[in-house]
Amino acid sequence: MERISYRLLPVLVLVVSLLFHQSIGLNAEGQYLLDIKSRIGDTYNHLSNWNLNDSIPCGWKGVDCTSDYNPAVWCLDLSSMNLSGSLSPSIGGLVHLTLLDLSFNALSQNIPGEIGNCSSLESLYLNNNLFESQLPVELAKLSFLTALNIANNRISGCFPDQIGNLSSMSILIAYSNNITGSLPASLGNLKHLRTFRAGQNLISGSLPSEMGGCESLEYLGLAQNQLSGEIPKQIGMLQNLTALILWSNQLSGPIPMELSNCTYLETLALYDNKLVGPIPKELGNLVYLKRFYLYRNNLNGTIPREIGNLSSTLEIDFSENELTGEIPIELKNIAGLSLLYIFENMLTGVIPDELTTLENLTKLDLSINNLTGTIPAGFQHMKQLIMLQFFDNSLGGVIPRELGIYGKLWVVDLSNNHLTGRIPCNLCRNENLILLNMGSNNLTGYIPTGVTNCRPLVQLHLAENGLVGSFPFDLCKLANLSSLELDQNMFTGPIPPEIGHCHVLQTLHLSGNHFTGELPKEIGKLSQLVFFNVSTNFLTGVIPAEIFNCKMLQRLDLTGNNFVGALPSEIGALSQLEILKLSENQLSEHIPVEVGNLSRLTELQMGGNSFSGEIPAELGGISSLQIALNLSYNNLTGPIPAELGNLLLLEFLLLNDNHLSGEIPDAFDKLSSLLGCNFSNNDLTGPLPSLPLFQKTGISSFLGNKGLCGGPLGSCNESPHLSSHPPDTEGTNVRIGKIIAIISAVIGGSSLILIIVIIYFMRRPVAMVASSQDKPSSSPVLDVYFPPKDGFTFQDLVVATDNFDDSFVLGRGACGTVYKAVLRCGRIIAVIDLPQWKSMSAVAGSYGYIAPDQGGDLVSWVRNYIQVHSLSPGMLDDRINLQDQNTIPHMITVMKIALVCTSMSPLDRPTMREVVSMLMESNKLEGHFDSSSPSPSHHSNSRDELIIHG
Repeated sequence: MERISYRLLPVLVLVVSLLFHQSIGLNAEGQYLLDIKSRIGDTYNHLSNWNLNDSIPCGWKGVDCTSDYNPAVWCLDLSSMNLSGSLSPSIGGLVHLTLLDLSFNALSQNIPGEIGNCSSLESLYLNNNLFESQLPVELAKLSFLTALNIANNRISGCFPDQIGNLSSMSILIAYSNNITGSLPASLGNLKHLRTFRAGQNLISGSLPSEMGGCESLEYLGLAQNQLSGEIPKQIGMLQNLTALILWSNQLSGPIPMELSNCTYLETLALYDNKLVGPIPKELGNLVYLKRFYLYRNNLNGTIPREIGNLSSTLEIDFSENELTGEIPIELKNIAGLSLLYIFENMLTGVIPDELTTLENLTKLDLSINNLTGTIPAGFQHMKQLIMLQFFDNSLGGVIPRELGIYGKLWVVDLSNNHLTGRIPCNLCRNENLILLNMGSNNLTGYIPTGVTNCRPLVQLHLAENGLVGSFPFDLCKLANLSSLELDQNMFTGPIPPEIGHCHVLQTLHLSGNHFTGELPKEIGKLSQLVFFNVSTNFLTGVIPAEIFNCKMLQRLDLTGNNFVGALPSEIGALSQLEILKLSENQLSEHIPVEVGNLSRLTELQMGGNSFSGEIPAELGGISSLQIALNLSYNNLTGPIPAELGNLLLLEFLLLNDNHLSGEIPDAFDKLSSLLGCNFSNNDLTGPLPSLPLFQKTGISSFLGNKGLCGGPLGSCNESPHLSSHPPDTEGTNVRIGKIIAIISAVIGGSSLILIIVIIYFMRRPVAMVASSQDKPSSSPVLDVYFPPKDGFTFQDLVVATDNFDDSFVLGRGACGTVYKAVLRCGRIIAVIDLPQWKSMSAVAGSYGYIAPDQGGDLVSWVRNYIQVHSLSPGMLDDRINLQDQNTIPHMITVMKIALVCTSMSPLDRPTMREVVSMLMESNKLEGHFDSSSPSPSHHSNSRDELIIHG
């Protein structure tokens, strides 16, 4: 038995040893860590070696222990492990922990307050997780904590007031959360704080002046919050500060001059606030400043010359303020300056030549100011310059001819100035140019081949100049060209089929030129085309169905050409189309029902064509139609579809001058958004719907419908008087005196050149109307297109100008008098009175052609009179000598011409050349021909008019 016992002794020792080890088990810190693991999702098994059977956790991944006799966990680094779940309160059991890094995971829920028990903690990194709720107040117990990073979480609530107790704190980073409330004044107690970043939160209130007590602070970043009040001057006490980042808040008041005491400041970013007052000249003392951003405030005064002392500065941006005065030449002293933005201020004077000595300047933007003079020639020698923007100033002279030879320009925008001469041919010599905008100047000549062959070019905008030549088809070889604007120039010839090679083109704007021929079907290859405008040219033929292959089109404008034939039914395929303008062409046949498929359409302009048949009821299904539905001046017949009453957003409805019959549908009562309408010159009958607008609209919108009644037309129990003026005895003499000027102007073809001259000099205050979505308006004037023949009557002009009172005169000159009229619909127009036509006929001074006693527009009144009385002297002013056998026949001849000019169908109207010939022939017969009179412009056409919309 004894021998057996001795033999079993080693086994017994082993068993006892194992039992003893089992009784001890995993130590307490290991147990805490396992509890932490139990609440964490570990998709990639990073924590697979965390084993319950270990006695201590010191070999586990992410866990470091001290190396003494009784090892303790001092570091837990689980960063970037794709962990999810929450942080267990057991974290508070790791009392020896000095570093906890859980950053770049997906941990969520709140930060447990037990973390305050980690009394040895020095560095806590919880950033880039999904932690939420408020910061636990218990954090304030971590007296050894030097670094706290909770950035990029969902933490809400305020910073606890006790945060000032973290006396060892040197780094506090909390940006990109949902922190609210004011910054606690106790932050000023953090004497060792070097970095405080809490941008992109919802922090409100003022920046506490106590922050001046953070004497070690180097980086203060609180951008993108809701801070208000003034910047405390105590910030100037932070003499170690290198970055002050306060942009995109609601800070107000002046920039404190005390900031100049932060002599080590390298970045000053105060932009996008509400700061006022001048830029303190004392800031010129910040000799280490590299980035100086004050843009998008309300700063005023001049740019201090002391800014030139910032010898270390690389970037200056003072744009979008209210700065005045001249650009200081002292800026030339900042030798390393690479970016200078001072756009959108009120600067005056010239661009200093001294700026061209800044050899490191790469980006210069002085746009939207009141700068005058010329562009300094020295810019063409700057080798580092890549961006040059001077648009919206009053610069004149020529563009430096060698611009682009030495520098690698990639953006040049000189638009909206008074520049003359030709486009430099070397702008793209170094093949970096991606954007060239020289629109709205007085440039002449051809587009140079150096531009048309510029391979990297993405945007080319040359609108509103005097450029000539044919369409530059070389542009179609440019693989990157996405936007081409050549509108309002003098380009001629056809649009070439090569246009189909511009495969990435998104914007093609060619309006207001002299392009001829048919629209090439190759446009259908432009699959990326979004904006296409060829209005006001001389294009002919049918609209090619291939154009409707451009499925991305949002805006299509073919207005004012000579397109004929039917509108292809394929138009219904343009599912993205928002604006469709086809007015003032010769389109015919039925309006395709497929137009009703354009579910995103907001504006439909089809007036001034020869469309026939009924209005498709499907148009009533375009629920997005808002700006206008214009079907006026066509040959449409049948009833007005009741479905149009479903256009609840519609603001303008123009159905006048057709052959529509039946009643105006009662469903129109629902058109509560309607601001204007016109049903005149149709065959409509019955009462007007009860919509308040119909009751308030002037009688002119319903003229020429013998069966309409109600509202301004009088009771339906009475006979409607649609061709009569309301009595008006006051000011008759003055009105008659003005009528001749208006009528003479309307039928006067040879005066067109003089009108164009007037329009040219008035083109900025009285501009052609564009769609409100094509050209943003800063005024309350309604910006809706109406065809020239539509929208107002002579009576409207009389009312709008108070019988053409002198107080409405815009200007006088050899060409006549121009009156400003604000119509009831909100539009501003200029009415031009041309006195030379008074001498052409026997009517002079204050005499007019007709003197109607009742309501209605002049054309309708004359036609009604002739039906009863024929062409007789009775329609003329009774103060004219009706026995004068020279005057009367001539005036009757002119009246005949006027009647032809105002034919209902555009096809029946003569061209302006024909009108002039007829008038001049009449003058010859009556002995009134003036051989010195200028001949009509060869650009005149039937769309020209004497009333300019603005």
